[in-house]
Amino acid sequence: MFEHQHIAFFTATILEWKHLLKPYKYKDIILKSLRFLVENKQVKIYGFVIMPNHIHLLWKLEEPHKREDVQRDFLKYTAQQIKFDLIKHHPAVLEKFRVGAKDRQHQLWERNPLSVYLYSTAVTEQKLDYIHNNPVQEKWHLAALPEEYPYSSARYYFENVDEFGFLTHYRD
Repeated sequence: MFEHQHIAFFTATILEWKHLLKPYKYKDIILKSLRFLVENKQVKIYGFVIMPNHIHLLWKLEEPHKREDVQRDFLKYTAQQIKFDLIKHHPAVLEKFRVGAKDRQHQLWERNPLSVYLYSTAVTEQKLDYIHNNPVQEKWHLAALPEEYPYSSARYYFENVDEFGFLTHYRD
């Protein structure tokens, strides 16, 4: 099936674009979850960036895993872990994510994340450039150079440094 043959560009956004992912501890929850997915052979990760209110990933699903299952489990796990911390340390912040849904009291991620399959090397490289340049954009200014931003795969590609231990080069 094509979901196992092509890299996907995946974007998930925090509810109402709130800057929930600003604290390092929440970025680390995402990194831990990505590492788990790779170690358990659910996905290969080719690139990523964790921004204050959204994430971008380039990943490919490993057989027999299905896109909707991996996405759901990843978003559910990361939301639960962040919520546990909010309950314990920041209950007022958690209240900003209260929703009137039948199936939940709080919602951290927007529903329906973006997932687009990439069918060429050129498009993959364009998405990777986009991801890596996200933190240096004027509206964010999180780093002067892409490889200086610590929550991205940029150093892996720019300096051949894999500090995360779960990345695969998109050409491999």
